[in-house]
Amino acid sequence: MLSMRKIQRGFTLIELMIVVAIIGILAIVAVPQFIEYFKKAKTAEAALQLDAIGTNNKVFYNVHAQFVTGKAKQLPTRVNTGCCGGGGTEPNHCKADSAAWAADPVWKALDFHIDEDNLFIYDYTSPADGKTFTATATGDLDCDGAEIVYTKTGTSINGSPAVHLDEPTNVD
Repeated sequence: MLSMRKIQRGFTLIELMIVVAIIGILAIVAVPQFIEYFKKAKTAEAALQLDAIGTNNKVFYNVHAQFVTGKAKQLPTRVNTGCCGGGGTEPNHCKADSAAWAADPVWKALDFHIDEDNLFIYDYTSPADGKTFTATATGDLDCDGAEIVYTKTGTSINGSPAVHLDEPTNVD
């Protein structure tokens, strides 16, 4: 007599529901973390560029015994809010304009320019005595009208240049 064994193939409904529940729980935990890392990646541009301004200014200070003086033109040129609608490769990016950076004597003295589309608008000011400076990066990362501002400040303490970065409390 032949044995009547059923050959099981596939998964039961309960097994599939358990897998779906596990995937749902992982998504609930992972999505907010992914969004947070995405925001941090966008804001890294400002910190890196302001660090370059601070480093270049310290080098200038060591050669000339003062920071680069003057008020630089705010670049890239502001369109609407921040870089939103700025003509870059993405809707919230400012279009790169190497000629504008090269034409400004203060940015040129700082040896600072941005050659690729970016998320922030940069500004620099230093009084005529060259003992302090302030550089800012202002951006509206998701084009909702809420801007964030990073500020790099420099001071001369007993003839030694020091710089400090102030990060915003909100990350847009």
